[in-house]
Amino acid sequence: MSKKAAFITIHGMGTTEPNYNKDIVKEIKDRLGTKFDDLHVGKVYYQDILQDNENRVWELVANKVKWDGLRKFMLFGFADAAGLENGKEANDSVYSQAQLRIAKELLIARKAMNGDGPVVIIAQSLGTQVVSCYFWDAVISANTPNKVKVGIWQDGNNFGKNINNGQDLTNDEINFIRGNSLHTLFTTGCNIPMFVAAHATDKIEPIKPNNFFKWENYYDKDDVLGWPLSDLSDNYKSTVKDHQINAGGGVIGWLVKSWNPWSHGQYWGDNDVLDPLEEILRSLV
Repeated sequence: MSKKAAFITIHGMGTTEPNYNKDIVKEIKDRLGTKFDDLHVGKVYYQDILQDNENRVWELVANKVKWDGLRKFMLFGFADAAGLENGKEANDSVYSQAQLRIAKELLIARKAMNGDGPVVIIAQSLGTQVVSCYFWDAVISANTPNKVKVGIWQDGNNFGKNINNGQDLTNDEINFIRGNSLHTLFTTGCNIPMFVAAHATDKIEPIKPNNFFKWENYYDKDDVLGWPLSDLSDNYKSTVKDHQINAGGGVIGWLVKSWNPWSHGQYWGDNDVLDPLEEILRSLV
């Protein structure tokens, strides 16, 4: 039986296990009950592209430095961001490899829905920049293909065989993985401002893959890696709805994590994110 909608997760920076989405998937399954059976659940995992190289660097320098925990956080987290941005013009760049993972997951979702069903994506931390860049390049490739100089779209649709068992993608499949059916993007702990802050305001533009697309952004003011987006530019203001929340709230959560920068990792377990996510998914299945 084909699925009615797709729900895809994208992780953030730092050491991440392949089953990073198990808690949020269990929560959504518990909330939706039998409706969950009509939902395709997918995940984009790109950490393995980066982690072996980062581990190698850590092993080379670990015995020469102090503050291991903090240094690991800085190295593994910010090396992810730097690695994805550096040298991204190359066809085999980690930037392109991460985009290929997104395209493949979207194609799997389309096949599970037997066509162009609605897609809901939730992206955390660095994953928000990764997915934003993916759809930015995808939309540009459709409108002004010669302007795409990075990522999988720089050579047109030639990457299609890599995600489709050696077969060319159909026009419908290409349009789908460009985001024509992207219903809602949830971003949590979003650090896009850290990538665009040095640009002039008129150069700061949000993605808009289709005319019905909605973008819900959740941030905690104590989270130094999570930012509001709507004030970045006029177009961001008309595209993104910001939600300030207290990630990891509750008495125990507040005492330990919600009031400080550790709130960065608490969004996907917070009802202020889960409630609207459930509402959107329930309406689609």
